[in-house]
Amino acid sequence: MSEVIIIDSSSANINSVYKAVKATGLGAKVSGDPHIIRTAEALIFPGVGSFGHVAAQIRKKGLNDPICEAIASGKPFLGICLGMQLLLEGSEEAGFADETAAGLSIISGFSKRFPAGLPVPHVGWNLARPVINSPLFTGLEAGAYFYFTHSFYAEPTDDKHVAAKTSYGLDFVSAIQSKNLFGVQFHPEKSGPAGLRLISNFGKIVADRQ
Repeated sequence: MSEVIIIDSSSANINSVYKAVKATGLGAKVSGDPHIIRTAEALIFPGVGSFGHVAAQIRKKGLNDPICEAIASGKPFLGICLGMQLLLEGSEEAGFADETAAGLSIISGFSKRFPAGLPVPHVGWNLARPVINSPLFTGLEAGAYFYFTHSFYAEPTDDKHVAAKTSYGLDFVSAIQSKNLFGVQFHPEKSGPAGLRLISNFGKIVADRQ
């Protein structure tokens, strides 16, 4: 059985992600140990809260290099919500020039706040529209609904990294993909059957790599 390490940044609802992963039949283990993350066969990185705070947390735990090395080595990686945004260079929330709150810089770009006039956070069910043929969305309707709760959204520099978009006052990026690297702005662990199917699809990506 494939085993996925769920990265514990001390800033996410790890238990709900763990239960959802287990419900799909995947093996799962929660860890914030840099060595375990380095040696994992696949990783899921959930995150909630402030970009700057969580960026500082993972830096303090010594997780930046292990995460980047795992991705660079080709291991399947799924970032969830803030865990996706932290793959970027930084965030408007933390201050673009604040090096102490920098992201992992694996994907070029920044996260930005929704425009003034839109109620934030964006909370509730919304449509994620795949814009590429991503294995993450295999077996899902062209417009599956997922659960969102966020005030900032990822804006990659290069559109080639965009896997899905969602409309909320504007079309924002709700999923990214770059080879073995995947990220979703929504919470699959809170998204019912569609979310479980997406996690199961990630499990198949893991199994196919072995």
